[in-house]
Amino acid sequence: MELRFPAPCLVVLVGASGAGKTTWAREYFRPGEVVSSDALRAMVGAGEDDQTASTAAFDILERIVAERLRRGLTTVIDTTGLDAEDRVRWATMAHEAGIPAYAVVFDTPAAVCETRNRTATHPVPVSVLRRQLGRVRAAIDQITSEPFDAVHAPQPAAAVAPVLTMASPPPEPATGHTFGLLVSRFDWGDGDRGEQLASVARRAETAGFRDLWVMDHFRQIQGVGRPWEDLPEAYTALAFVAGVTSRIKMGALVAGVTHRHPVVLGKMVATLDALSGGRAICGLGIGWDRAEHDSYGIDFPPVTTRYDILEDTLRMLPLLWGKGSPRFEGRTFSAAELVCYPRPVQKRIPILVGGSGERRTLRLVAGYADACNLFGTPEVVEAKVDVLRRHCSDLGRDPGDIEVTHLLTVLNAGDRRQLIDKVDRLRGRNVTPESYARRVNAGTVADHVSLFARYRHAGAGHSIVSLPDVSEEGSIESFAEVIERMRVPSTKTSP
Repeated sequence: MELRFPAPCLVVLVGASGAGKTTWAREYFRPGEVVSSDALRAMVGAGEDDQTASTAAFDILERIVAERLRRGLTTVIDTTGLDAEDRVRWATMAHEAGIPAYAVVFDTPAAVCETRNRTATHPVPVSVLRRQLGRVRAAIDQITSEPFDAVHAPQPAAAVAPVLTMASPPPEPATGHTFGLLVSRFDWGDGDRGEQLASVARRAETAGFRDLWVMDHFRQIQGVGRPWEDLPEAYTALAFVAGVTSRIKMGALVAGVTHRHPVVLGKMVATLDALSGGRAICGLGIGWDRAEHDSYGIDFPPVTTRYDILEDTLRMLPLLWGKGSPRFEGRTFSAAELVCYPRPVQKRIPILVGGSGERRTLRLVAGYADACNLFGTPEVVEAKVDVLRRHCSDLGRDPGDIEVTHLLTVLNAGDRRQLIDKVDRLRGRNVTPESYARRVNAGTVADHVSLFARYRHAGAGHSIVSLPDVSEEGSIESFAEVIERMRVPSTKTSP
C-alpha cells in the first residue's frame, strides 16, 4: 500500500533515534521538503550531534516550517516528534494555513533502534535512547487526540495532487473505459508544425486513443497559454489530422455555435466525415469567450440567445446530414433548403455537447445529443450524471444512449521519480511543485488508473485528457499504459 498525501501537506515524523525516520523521508520526499533538526544542527553547529546548537537549530526549524506553510509547500518535519506541544503547534499552524497535517509514527522495535544507534558515527547515549523509546509509547497513546487529519505507520508514500488522494476506486474493474486526447497547445518550439502535429496524431493513434480533439478558438485562451501563441484553426487542423492517420476519430472540443453559421459548420463536419472515411465527431457548445468575440468583431449574443442557437443547431444538423433537402425553421435562423453533398459516411455523425449546466445544457443533451462532456471531480461528475438521467426520464430517452465523457489535464509518468523530474522541469520558475501538480493532476500510471476507475464508476465511460508534455517523445507512450490497463472489450457504441 502507498500513502497518498494531498499536496501541499504537513507530515510530522514521530519516533526514537534509529527508528528510520530520516531514511523514510529521504526516500519518498524531495530533499527540499524535509526539514531536519539534525541537518540544521550541522549548519549552525559543529555537526548533527552538536547538542549545544539545538536551541538555534529548532528556532530556525520553526521559522522554516512557518514560511513553507505560509507559501503552501509540502513540509516534512524530521525530528523525534516526541513533544506533544510541538506536534499540536505544528498541526495547528498547518490548519491555519489551510493545509492538512499528518503524523507518521515509527514504532520501531527497541532492539532495532539500539543496534542502529550502536553503529552510528556519533551514537546518542543509551540512557537518552531508552527515554525516547519510552516516550514513543506515550506519544502513541496521545497522538490520536491531537489535531492531525490522520495518523499513519511508515509505508511507501507520496505527496500528490488532491484529486488522486480522494476516495479509493471501486472494487469492481473499470471495464470498457476509453480515452481521447485534447491537443490544446502548439508551443512546440522550432520545427515544422505539420510534422509536429502529424507525429502527435500518429503516436496517439498507435497508443490506443479513440479520438483526438482540438479547441475551437481563434487565439489561445487564458488559462492555457498566451494570446499570441500558435493555435491553428480547428477544422483545418482536423482535416490535416485526417490525412495523416487512418483510424482515430476527431472533433473540436467544442465548436462554438457563434463562430460560424450553423449550416456552414454542419457542411464542414460532413466534409470532414466524408474525407476521413467516417471519423468525424461534432462537438458543440454555446461559446463563452466574449473578449475573443469582441477582438474579431464576432457577434456575442446573450446567453439565452446562444442556447437558442445551440438548440436550433442540434435540430438542424440531422436534417442537413440526412436524406433529401428539407426546409428548416428555427428560433434564430432558417434555411430554405438543406443540401449537403457529399453525404457523411456515418449514418449519423455523433454530436457531443460540452458543458455542465443542469437546467438547460444537460436537458439539451437529453433531448438531442449522443454525448456530453463534463468537468470536475468524479463526485461532481456523478452528480451531473444523475441530473442528466432525470432529464432523460422526463423526455422518455434511454440514458444509455448518451455517452458521458469528461475532460481532465493529466501529467503522467511511470514512477514517482520520473514524475518529480517532469513536474520540476515543466512547472516554471515561479510556480510551486504543489500548485503545478494540482493543476495538471500529476500522477503515476497507477494513480491515474485508480482515478479513471472512479470516473467510470461515477458514470463517465470516456476520458478526454490533455497532456502538458504531449509533444515530447514518451509522453503519449507513457499514457498508453493507462489505456491498456483499462482496455476491456465493450459493446457500447461510441461517438
